[in-house]
Amino acid sequence: MNTSRNTFLLVVTLSAALIVFAIKLALAFRLELYSDEIFYWQASQFPALAYSDLPFMAALLAGLGTEIFGNTPFGVRVFFLLFGMAVPILIYWVALPIHGKWHALMSAALSLCMPTLAIMGLLAVPDAALLVFGLLFIGMLERATRLGDVSFWVAAGVTAALGLCTHYRFSLYIVAALLFFVIDKRQWHYWKTLRFWLAGGIASIGLYPALSFNFLNGLSGLDYHLIERHPWHFQLEGLLHPLIQATAVTPLLYACLLYTLWRLLKQGCYGDKQALLFALFAATNLGVYLLLAPWSDTTRTTVHWPISGYLPLLVFAPVTLDMLRQRLTGLFPTWNATGLVLLVPITGFLGSMLLFAGIGSQGFNQSLQGLVGPGVLSNKMAGWTPLAEHLRNLKVQHQLPADILIVTDNYYTAAQISFATGSNRVFTTDSNKAIRDGRLTQYQIWNRDTNGLLDNWSADAVFITEDSTLDSIEKTSVISKACGLFSEVNLLDQLFLFQGDKIFSFYMAKGLRPADLQRSIFHECPLPSDSWLDTPAHDAELVGQTQISGWAINSSGISQIRVLLNAKVVAETSRTLARDDVVTLKNTINDPGAPLLGFAAEIDTTLFENGRYQLSLELITGAGERQFASTRNVRINNP
Repeated sequence: MNTSRNTFLLVVTLSAALIVFAIKLALAFRLELYSDEIFYWQASQFPALAYSDLPFMAALLAGLGTEIFGNTPFGVRVFFLLFGMAVPILIYWVALPIHGKWHALMSAALSLCMPTLAIMGLLAVPDAALLVFGLLFIGMLERATRLGDVSFWVAAGVTAALGLCTHYRFSLYIVAALLFFVIDKRQWHYWKTLRFWLAGGIASIGLYPALSFNFLNGLSGLDYHLIERHPWHFQLEGLLHPLIQATAVTPLLYACLLYTLWRLLKQGCYGDKQALLFALFAATNLGVYLLLAPWSDTTRTTVHWPISGYLPLLVFAPVTLDMLRQRLTGLFPTWNATGLVLLVPITGFLGSMLLFAGIGSQGFNQSLQGLVGPGVLSNKMAGWTPLAEHLRNLKVQHQLPADILIVTDNYYTAAQISFATGSNRVFTTDSNKAIRDGRLTQYQIWNRDTNGLLDNWSADAVFITEDSTLDSIEKTSVISKACGLFSEVNLLDQLFLFQGDKIFSFYMAKGLRPADLQRSIFHECPLPSDSWLDTPAHDAELVGQTQISGWAINSSGISQIRVLLNAKVVAETSRTLARDDVVTLKNTINDPGAPLLGFAAEIDTTLFENGRYQLSLELITGAGERQFASTRNVRINNP
């Protein structure tokens, strides 16, 4: 009976694992590289022990993959995919000597039912390696303290060193292990043994890459992770951390894992050494992020940080589910009780599939937009191949040198172009996103920042901005900086992808100036337009014939104004109204159309279904540049 039961569970687990791996493999080929992935690929082109935000492991894996499989997204991701596939295998390996084959298989199966863990390895980010080394460290340490074999102590030290070479967050594993040897009196004798210090000595080698980089670069890595990235003042949204985690893990599985943690802590207090060890690994990783959530970074994705805390709980979660099933059997018929318990893995696995669908949608943006409309789908992992192709075509069309300098407004656009073209003559003027992501120091080290660009003074360049990530103020700052760097900047072309959800502008930047001539701008600069909608107001209710009015200015003039509802043109107009107030307010002496800066158009809202819409303007400048502006939400409500 037990053999057939184990065989059935093995088939189910392997089937789920194959489904998950097949989806990850397909998406690894289909999806373009995410901004973090492209940075780790770029880091692999400059081998080092550590980089501005992380030690070497992620860059090493990305570099090895591309050496074997070429400069393709799959090549960058292949070793991360293998690490992700290893996670359920290692959970089984950790659980097997503790609970036996049945529960170990259940633990492996449950790992596929936790969405944030199931997708691990799809993206070339260090978390996949972090979790693998974390599981190996937990498993080796458990065996070392149970069996006393020095080989397990050495292996624990090696895996800890590798983990520390992967991410700063691995330090919480070390903290949890030390707490175990401090709290449990039965472990105190290890402090006097050579094997303990041998493992610790080997583990400490893993600190060298990060520490050496930080000491040589003004502690920039530690400063970013511990200080600059976080506001360190109370944020109310940080209290939503448990709710966010429950959504990411799926509610039923999250409740199961928390109850498992409570059980382990209780058993540890009663003297269960294994329960205490696993409880400390879980509580340390989960507790730190829970306590610091209201004071830490909420502007970027941090939902994956506590994953390490769930790994040790998955080892014991099957026992919790068995206990739950036994209790429910006293209230419901056996099959009903079993069905209720099965809702935990079933809803979890469905959550994994939904997360795959959400991420995978970026590989099908063009076709899916017809169903969901613009402004809904993420495009961070889409549009980079058309960008590189458009750049190649522009070089041919305008007879530009193949090795002309490429300069971008953000570091990940620069990295994507380097990846697609193989060129090392790509620079970035980014001092915003690179600082926010803790990577400016690295671009300074690589000489790929503005200072590195100045080594090529007098050279021409193609300057590229990703307009869809910039508002009017940011675009003005970016273009002003470019105009200060070059003697002349003129619009070459624009690339609109996914109905304007992703927009790039290409400029011909002539004559890079030496540093001492960059304080002032001597030529007309193609700054973005400035505009305003007087009517309708934000959240206005539109009925019948509705007037759209406002003003727009640009140094090269405005040739046409289009009114858009949900990114579709519903009216066209031009500037025909005198606006002396705008001339005075904005000092628009450079606009050739002044004082005729105002416009008005009418739309018949009865032609549209009632509901909420996004109203915006598309401005066509005198230089031919298309710019989206003055976006606001309105509601059509005709009788």
